[in-house]
Amino acid sequence: MSKPYIVYGQKGTGSVPVEATLHLLGEPYEVVERKPGDDRPAGNPMQQVPVLILPNGELMTESAAILIFLADSHPAARLSPALGDPRRPAFLRWMVYVAAQIYAHVWARDEPSRLAADKAQEAIIMERTHERMAYCWRMMDAQVSPRRYILGDDLSVLDLYVTVASHWGPRRQRFYEEAPKMAEAVRRVDEDPRLTEIWANRLG
Repeated sequence: MSKPYIVYGQKGTGSVPVEATLHLLGEPYEVVERKPGDDRPAGNPMQQVPVLILPNGELMTESAAILIFLADSHPAARLSPALGDPRRPAFLRWMVYVAAQIYAHVWARDEPSRLAADKAQEAIIMERTHERMAYCWRMMDAQVSPRRYILGDDLSVLDLYVTVASHWGPRRQRFYEEAPKMAEAVRRVDEDPRLTEIWANRLG
């Protein structure tokens, strides 16, 4: 039996789409739960999750990179457009966009005191990052043409990523308002019976 993947993660974070992807791929994996301020070694000098330990012992960080790697290394699962697929450029673009324009703000929002000198500044940071994330969802929604899922009729790791990330910042109701086209795809992923247990346990 092959060694399992090891996911250093935390409920509600970028480790959740990684866990969902491994589940859909049918790959054995174990989750090592981490909490804010946890100093147990995870192999990531940034002390951030997710961290994925591959069966060969190699370490990966950065949620978008992990998701692309897992999808591409299991082509039969069709969780990413293949090289040469006309959807491939959009897939890479939006995977990086979610990481850079949405997820990047979570670090400040988790602990606004990292950037703010006082409580008043913390409130400003929370408000402005909230609005920035909403704006970024709106801009993405304006440029995609979803069908059943964001890139067409096939579920991809982009759908899993957006489904989890839409819980952050402005939260779901604002996401639905700003991104009505993607909202339909996200609702479909929410209701996927293969993922019901993961969403219930890891997103709550």
